[in-house]
Amino acid sequence: MNDEKPRATRPEFASIRIPTRRDAPAFRNTNMIERDYFLGKTILEKILEHHGAQHVKPGAIVDVEIDVRVARDFGGANVVKNLQASGLEIADPSKTLFTFDCNPGGSDQSYASNQHFCRLFARETGIPVYDIDRGIGSHLAMDNGHVIPGSTFVSTDSHANIVGALGAFGQGMGDQDIAAAFATGKVWFKVPPTVKVLLKGTPSSFATPKDVGLACLKFFGANGLLGYAAEFYGDYVDSLDVDGCITMASLATEMGAIIALFPPNDAVIDFCRSVSNEPFEPIYADSDARYEKVFKIDIEGLEPLISRPGHPEDVTAVTEIAGRKIDSAFFGSCTNGRLSDFRVAAEILKGRKVAPGVVYKVVPATDATWKQLLKGGLLEIFKEAGALVGNAGCAGCAAGQIGQNGPGEITISTGNRNFSGKQGKGEVYLASPATVAASAVAGMITSAANIPVEPARFEKPATVFSSATKKTSAPERTDKPTEVEGRVWVIPVDNIDTDMIYHNRHLTVTDRAEMGQYTFGNLKGYEDFSKNAKPGDIIVTGKNFGAGSSRQQAVDCFLSLNVSMIIAKSFGAIYERNAINAGLPILIADMDMENLKDGDVIHVDFKSGKITIPSTDRTIQGAPFSDIQMQIYQRGGLLAK
Repeated sequence: MNDEKPRATRPEFASIRIPTRRDAPAFRNTNMIERDYFLGKTILEKILEHHGAQHVKPGAIVDVEIDVRVARDFGGANVVKNLQASGLEIADPSKTLFTFDCNPGGSDQSYASNQHFCRLFARETGIPVYDIDRGIGSHLAMDNGHVIPGSTFVSTDSHANIVGALGAFGQGMGDQDIAAAFATGKVWFKVPPTVKVLLKGTPSSFATPKDVGLACLKFFGANGLLGYAAEFYGDYVDSLDVDGCITMASLATEMGAIIALFPPNDAVIDFCRSVSNEPFEPIYADSDARYEKVFKIDIEGLEPLISRPGHPEDVTAVTEIAGRKIDSAFFGSCTNGRLSDFRVAAEILKGRKVAPGVVYKVVPATDATWKQLLKGGLLEIFKEAGALVGNAGCAGCAAGQIGQNGPGEITISTGNRNFSGKQGKGEVYLASPATVAASAVAGMITSAANIPVEPARFEKPATVFSSATKKTSAPERTDKPTEVEGRVWVIPVDNIDTDMIYHNRHLTVTDRAEMGQYTFGNLKGYEDFSKNAKPGDIIVTGKNFGAGSSRQQAVDCFLSLNVSMIIAKSFGAIYERNAINAGLPILIADMDMENLKDGDVIHVDFKSGKITIPSTDRTIQGAPFSDIQMQIYQRGGLLAK
């Protein structure tokens, strides 16, 4: 690879030993090592500078020119409504796209309505549409040359940062952000600090990029990279092909990262030159780039890994839970749905059958991959094995295609998320295409190296189970109070994700007035929040509030209930933007929740960040509103006239 890439110059790294087959249980925690700032620029800082940003440094608020801006089928309708309500035009239709990947069949009436609504708008404005027959939008953007090294990309997709695989900048954003990007070609952005991640060693022959990605997820947890851009280096990174980079980059969101950036190697550069006629020069960090922290992760001898249900970061060795009976297996998603993934799975399936009673659901990432499977004979292997192969798209992640499971169903999936309720009402394990294919054949969780001669079979159960848009107007400018006082809801939970706040089964709701009733409907213990909340209430909660997807509804549901504000120890990166843009007051503060109870009254000053508890005269210092947050809040939202 190019000699310009940065190399470590100091030995003091945080490290963790990922278990091998010999010592799989031996995970250890570790602390991060602080890093001095250097003089040079990181990859992200250079990309932002090349796209019009000035005075780029961590923490700075900059305006960034966006090369490609995308709305998907569930967020697209709200993007269009925001544009129409605010009387905004499209800045450049040639740089603007719709991608319909959440429900490729349009099998839900609300999805179908939203898709057609966007089609009509696209015909009127000249915006290109990658319709339901094409596949996952972020993959189409890369495969069709819309995204190249050093470019910028935004979408109503929390995994838009997957383009970091090509050394490009991508961000998932809410519908107001995307509407602004459609109209101006720019977004405001808070420059994150960058960390360097060094992967040391060589994994076992059975480990795939997904396993290495899961090792990183175990290392960092759900919020270990919260608010950071991360650059990945090492001999293993240098050896990755495009598909491997994409798999690893897609897991950045689950670590809380703004983006995971992979310096373009020869494989990535050759791929991008083959799909794009646009000239480009890959961007690499300066040799003296400034990194806030440096991490070292030992992947020597790494064996296949798996995430336990409910938490992508709850990673262990496959050998630790081998033998767990499964009902279904899912192969697809933006993380693993490309041709190389199918080749790995096909080698395992060749000459074998899916275990009796197990459903193996397969969804290619793009229609081009689907056609390659057909042309190359791989599709026949999957069909002969007994797999159900669906149209290209996102599948189970969006509840709009095959991939969902039912109550009590045990699923092993190649996806990137297994939040409770995300892919259905059953349990979902996350693993590599190889592990998922092997488990589908075995009828139980296993690795490709340990497929039994006879598959596991279902025992006869003791019991039988059964289961049974209004037009909106633009926000008006108003003078908002900069101090509030209200009754507290104390929710001492970290990593409350957007599915807990506002479940994906309600994503087709576009009328804010209807959203409040679903607030916290998937957060255990708070399902009745909407019935008991009162206007002016204040929520106090833990770290990484709003982790997960880019859905604006997870913010708007609180506005629907007239919740006064949310105070958290930290917020998910996309959620923080969505709240600020919607004019929902949020404040970062480390509240002493042990000495605060539901119903207590607190007073909050947005300008100073001071939080006062009148009954005790205690004062807590939080982070005051930034200038941009106060400006957007005061005018009633990003798109207010």
